[in-house]
Order: sequence, then C-alpha cells, then structure tokens
Amino acid sequence: MNYSEFEKAISIPRLEKYLRACKGNKRDALRLYRYNIKLCQRFFGLLSIFEVVFRNSINAHFKNHLGDPNWIVTQSTNGFLVRYQEPILSEYKKLMASGNYTNDRLLSTLSFGVWTFIFSRKCYKNSGKTSLQIFTAKPFGTNQSTIYNDLDEIRSLRNRIAHHESLCFNRNGDIDLTYAQNILHLIQSYLVYLGYKPTQLLFGIEHPSFTIEKIYELSHPSTSRRECP
Repeated sequence: MNYSEFEKAISIPRLEKYLRACKGNKRDALRLYRYNIKLCQRFFGLLSIFEVVFRNSINAHFKNHLGDPNWIVTQSTNGFLVRYQEPILSEYKKLMASGNYTNDRLLSTLSFGVWTFIFSRKCYKNSGKTSLQIFTAKPFGTNQSTIYNDLDEIRSLRNRIAHHESLCFNRNGDIDLTYAQNILHLIQSYLVYLGYKPTQLLFGIEHPSFTIEKIYELSHPSTSRRECP
C-alpha cells in the first residue's frame, strides 16, 4: 500500500504529525507510524505482566491484613474503596448471577485505576497505611506520594495506548523517546520493588527497547547504535 492509500485509510490528520516529524519523507513517515504501533504493542505486553503482578500483590496483602477473602466487595460497600462501589458491585453481581464468582475473577475485571487509587493519599490513610508493604524491595525513603505519582504515570501510559495515541513524540511534535524510556524504567523499577527480577519475569516477552532503538535510528540515521534501558 502506498502513502496516499494508507493516508486515505488512516486519515490525513493522524498521519500529518508523522510526516512533519520526518520532514516530509513519506516512506519514513509510514515506517514511524508502524514503529509506534509496535512500540505500543510491546508496552502493552509489559504492562499486562506488571498489572497482574501488581494487583495480585495488593490482593494478597489485603486478604491477609484484613483477614477477609472478599475484601474488595467489603471495602467497596463500606470502606476505602467506596469511590469505586458502582463498578465493583456491578462486576460482583454479574459474576454472582453467572455462578462464577471468586475473588480472583473479580480481581481480574477491575481497572488499573482502582489499584492506583489505593495508593492515593486519602485511600492510603483510610486503608491503614499498610499498602506500601507490598513493595518489599523499594528504596529506603520512598513514600506514598512518590509511589502514587509513579503509578499514575504508568496508568497514563496504559490509557494512551488504549486510545491509540503516539508514544514517540514530544510536545513540540519532534521524534523523542524520552517519555517511553522513562516509563519503561518506571515499570522495570516497580517490578524490582515488588521483589521480582525483570529479566526473569519478562523472559520471552517482546521488549520495547528494540523498537525504541529502531525509532531512534530512523530519526538519527547517521549515528551509531546506542543502548536503551
């Protein structure tokens, strides 16, 4: 498919920023667009692993701390998850009606925003100020505010991917991998904080670094390869 055909399918406004960033080179603009899709795909795989590990750690902690295997439902009814009462109870009722309710099934239906909210200042306080205990290997002095802000950055990336937004530009519309590299570093760091070795946990998962490098090479064709985190 040539550029004109692809542009018709995807739309002029969507491709315009890629063409502008590639200084009018249509071939490079198509390559950049496709690289951005690959970058989102690889981040999504990484995010999927992180989200499962993250929510499982939260679930195990509060089951033990509260002594309640159904703590999600309990806390959404009259506790620190009241803010998310409607979506939680909606999913709970669906599972109960189907005869398939378990804590783990309910866990898997909830959004990343719920798990991030648990580390907000108010929820952290209302839940007994114990949630940071899941980060068994966090650096000394890492506090609730820092963790919440970092998790919110990861949540924001997840939303950007879900809405098909680009990850390869800065605010000026220039090709810039700083944002992608910073989020990649955050995710890897929080896997470590949770007590895991990213190289082992992510073995066999396509890594964003390869595509980050390809985009860098596209924007700096005369430079040699550089290492990505």
